[in-house]
Amino acid sequence: MQIDAELGEEAAETGAAPVRSLRDTAYEVLKQRIIMCVFRPGEALSEAQVASSLGLGRTPVRQAFDRLMRDGLVEVLPRKGIIVRPISADEVRHMVEVRLLNEGFCARLAAERADGATLAALADNVRRGGEAAAESDVAAAMALDRAFHATISTAAGNPVLGDILKNLHERAQRVWFVSLRDAGHHARVVEEHAAIAAALTARDGDGAEEATRAHILSFAANITRQL
Repeated sequence: MQIDAELGEEAAETGAAPVRSLRDTAYEVLKQRIIMCVFRPGEALSEAQVASSLGLGRTPVRQAFDRLMRDGLVEVLPRKGIIVRPISADEVRHMVEVRLLNEGFCARLAAERADGATLAALADNVRRGGEAAAESDVAAAMALDRAFHATISTAAGNPVLGDILKNLHERAQRVWFVSLRDAGHHARVVEEHAAIAAALTARDGDGAEEATRAHILSFAANITRQL
């Protein structure tokens, strides 16, 4: 079944296949389809049709939509019902402002605190990112992008900051997917990640912060062109 394949791809990324309730299964699959723009921004979604396509009852699907609404991925509009929340220029600007403030500082901390294993993992991520870019594999690039930033967040050694960035990155995933569909930007992301990793390896806090901010501004410029 398609739903099994989608959950299998996620398990392959995380290295585990967690046991899920029907509600969690519906949530994870719907979230993935929204992030990957299978359900397009602004598209109306029918609870009954979605339940039928997933082979699930309407109750777990309704619960999943409630959770997605709290995530800011869907909204309910009068006379339209449930729609996938559109991506707005204001939303992107707000995300960029918060990322610039927090991720630059996070990179600075990681330059001081990252251990050898973390630096090796970042180097491997950059290598695999180059392979994904060469193959135009957007799904793989997106998974690697998430892993790259999550690794730096953990290396910073500040769990409060880590929670802030985790929430921010989850909200930004759909925008990342739109941005990474641009083949030119895909290649630039790998170069920008390499610059960040190099600064971290050199224990250059200023350079790590500067490279991270440049990476975020590059993303902002690319997505603005596409909206």
